[in-house]
Amino acid sequence: MPDTPLREHRADGTRLTPLSRYDKATARRNAIVGVVPVLLPVAVAVTIGAIFISVYLAAFHAPVPHGMKIAVVGTPAEVAAVEKQLADPSPDSFRVEQLPDKMAARSAVEHGDVFAAYLPIREHSMLFYAGAHGPSVTSLIIQSFGEVAKADGQRLEPVDVVPASAHDTRGLAVFYTTFGLVLAGYLFGIMTYQLAPGIALARRLAGLATFGAVGGLTVASIVSAYGAMPAPFLGVAGLVALVALAVGASTMVLVRGLGVAGSSLAAVVFMTIGNATSGGSLPANFLPSWLRPFASALPVGAGVRAVNGLAYFHGDGVLSGIAILTAWALAGIGGLLLLEHGKGRNREITSRLGAPYASNA
Repeated sequence: MPDTPLREHRADGTRLTPLSRYDKATARRNAIVGVVPVLLPVAVAVTIGAIFISVYLAAFHAPVPHGMKIAVVGTPAEVAAVEKQLADPSPDSFRVEQLPDKMAARSAVEHGDVFAAYLPIREHSMLFYAGAHGPSVTSLIIQSFGEVAKADGQRLEPVDVVPASAHDTRGLAVFYTTFGLVLAGYLFGIMTYQLAPGIALARRLAGLATFGAVGGLTVASIVSAYGAMPAPFLGVAGLVALVALAVGASTMVLVRGLGVAGSSLAAVVFMTIGNATSGGSLPANFLPSWLRPFASALPVGAGVRAVNGLAYFHGDGVLSGIAILTAWALAGIGGLLLLEHGKGRNREITSRLGAPYASNA
């Protein structure tokens, strides 16, 4: 009689799966259960790292401007000549518009409407620019228009009409002021569920509001102590608080809804894409086309432009920044309310379904 694997039997004698097959299936399941906790964090971490490197290399490995707004004071023929000279080395770098006079040109630069304004004059040409845009932008603009003036046999006279703070020699104070509470908001959104998983949503939202207010005042105090920006104390505190609320609330709803996956998604959106497209290192005009929309849509970019406009450019970008940041904060809070409402209904239904069984018992 040939050997056959042992089999399990029901009471009526019906045969079931051979024990050897059952043992193999169980072993496979146990192996998967044992490997997943080891490999899943590796996969998530490597994926986030790869996204980080890809986004930053795409943004900064060889940055060139796209459509930077430049003004020229002069006749239509003079404007067309300057536009042609600028387009020769890089056709897409600058977008030239005509302004009527010197006063309009200076005002356009001071209000952030254009990056620079060029005034071709007989003996020498004048260039109004804003040093507050940072040393990289300043260097590019002076070099580009220096070549234009040289081609016309003229000498270029650069005039910095919006200089950066003397205490911010690298032009990074605006970025650090804004990004500090982006990082803090991300951490708050995670820690509020890690450290206090069971508290009521009302108390959690009270914590969020406290974080935004205290964080905004703290950052404004530090900036004021260093004299890093010529911006009003309360204005900086309010904008930075909005950034904190926007990122904190958005991270909270992602963590509440998706768990660990939500925290990873928040890291990619706010810490990687948001940071790279913020305009803190270079304006959004230097980003590739697929990254440029993030600069104005994400809280980091909206916050950087608003703080920069408040400090240097007569409020340029402040109102739009407030609107974008408020929308992010309200969306996060609204999402949390919906999630809690849905989970509350599920608990209520479960309780009602379980009541008869409890009473029978």
